[in-house]
Order: sequence, then structure tokens, then C-alpha cells
Amino acid sequence: MSTVGSWFHGGMAHNVELAERVRDLMPAGTTEVKMFGGLAFMVNGNMACAVGADDMLVRTGKSAYEAALAAGAEPMIMGARTMSGYVNVAADLLAGDALAAWVSRGVATAESLPPK
Repeated sequence: MSTVGSWFHGGMAHNVELAERVRDLMPAGTTEVKMFGGLAFMVNGNMACAVGADDMLVRTGKSAYEAALAAGAEPMIMGARTMSGYVNVAADLLAGDALAAWVSRGVATAESLPPK
């Protein structure tokens, strides 16, 4: 059931178009960091989401994890480890206005954490 999407696949570049779309939805003061083989968007020093080659990692936290899975995301697996509180969102779930809802989930989680 679970996949790693484009994460850790030999240095694939992140999807520049998707990154632009995400960037337009992020709050002021968001920073960007190359991480996990993609481009991570940090809110108050906490990762909200990251863009891969064709998909997106979204930080949900443990409390919203099951709801994200119910909305179609998959568990985020890197290597042999499932990353608790993070989901992988496939490209087909990021089309059109659907992207904003996924970005909002990640931003809300990052904003709920103490600044770093």
C-alpha cells in the first residue's frame, strides 16, 4: 500500500512547477531548504511540506494523520521507517485547488509547533 514516492530516488530534482504553486500558498516568512531529495517549506523553522519529483510530503502531526490517510494520502515511508505524522500525497491529489488543502494541513501543523 505505501510507497516512498519520489523521495530518496537517486537525487531526482524537485518538481519546479509544483514548488511554485506551493510557494504561492505559503505564509510570509516561509523559508525553503533542500531536504529529503526535494524542496522543503519551513514555517517558523518547522517543516510544513516538501515537494518531490512528482508528489509532496505533508506534515500532519499525529492528530491529523488518520484524516489525511482517509483523504487519499499514503503513509510516508523512507527506507524501512514509516514517518509518523507525515504523509505522502501523490501528484493526482495535488491538481487544481486540491493543493491548497494539503498545503494548509502542513502549515497548520507547523504553526502549532514551537518556533525553532
